[in-house]
Amino acid sequence: MDSKNKTVREKLEEKELLYLSELASKSKYTKGRKRKEESCPLRTEYQRDRDRILHSKAFRRLKHKTQVFFSPYDDHFRTRMTHTLEVSQIARTISRALELNEDLTEAIALGHDLGHTPFGHSGERVLNELMPDGYRHNEQSVRVVEFIEDLNLTQETLDGILNHSYHMMPNTLEGQVVRLSDKIAYINHDIQDAIRARIIKNEDIPSESVKYFSTTNRIRLTKIVNDIVETSYGKDKILMSEECFEQFIKLREWMFNHVYNNSPAKLAEDKAQNVIRRLFEFYFNGLQNKYKNAEEKTIMQTVCDYVSGMTDRYALIKYEENFLPAPLIQKNNDEFLYKLAEMNGLTQ
Repeated sequence: MDSKNKTVREKLEEKELLYLSELASKSKYTKGRKRKEESCPLRTEYQRDRDRILHSKAFRRLKHKTQVFFSPYDDHFRTRMTHTLEVSQIARTISRALELNEDLTEAIALGHDLGHTPFGHSGERVLNELMPDGYRHNEQSVRVVEFIEDLNLTQETLDGILNHSYHMMPNTLEGQVVRLSDKIAYINHDIQDAIRARIIKNEDIPSESVKYFSTTNRIRLTKIVNDIVETSYGKDKILMSEECFEQFIKLREWMFNHVYNNSPAKLAEDKAQNVIRRLFEFYFNGLQNKYKNAEEKTIMQTVCDYVSGMTDRYALIKYEENFLPAPLIQKNNDEFLYKLAEMNGLTQ
């Protein structure tokens, strides 16, 4: 076909075949979507995935979901959205350097945390206790894009979102880049936020980590990214060097001991978990009374979909509305809860 008669998408697909690594995922050879669609004349399949995620309601809600610090008044603390954007930036840098598919990388990065609960991992732990089969935010992220918002993403993007958690491994190198970038991002930015919150000081960071990485976020991040690119180039797996990985794990363990667990950052955790628990019970009882013949498991899944999708502030609004005496509060009608009930097949 004459190049002047080719679509923009076809030209982009040709560029991928010419310039990307043999190990990269090529959009022309995607495993496709569950529902077949007409190709876009302007965008590759992975670009369409990225755009669908970016325009989703679940993505917009990330700006008011906790990263580590609950409902921060200081706008310079990370939220789940700024974390996601930092993961995307790190992952794109690595993918570009390794000649991988940057569009697929970005789509996975933008979608990887859509299933996170209000109040961060504290909320996730409550839902994990309440749900019969447990709750894992990576699985809920897939449920959000497949069922709740029905984005009909490619199999490669879904695989990367599902398998970004620490104990899992994506099938594509782009997914592996996001999986590692997620850990790099949160360790680095959580150090900054913990210092801002006066939980730790620069001088508290272990001397071994300072010697290897520096105390400067920019230098530390650059060292890790360069190490991954040098170690992974031309290989069929995304890795850090043995020395860098060992130092990174030590720093991660130190953060868990001094910030994530047993620190002032956790003082509000019981209160936050109580909000999630009481809202879950309230909506479960309400749906059980409304849909008397429905299976309990389906009702629980509906409530889980609703509560897990809330932002921190919306969860607090609903808690105040339903449990605190304030007759002048304008009630919301929870219409999305009943839309989810319908989607999950609940009938009266």
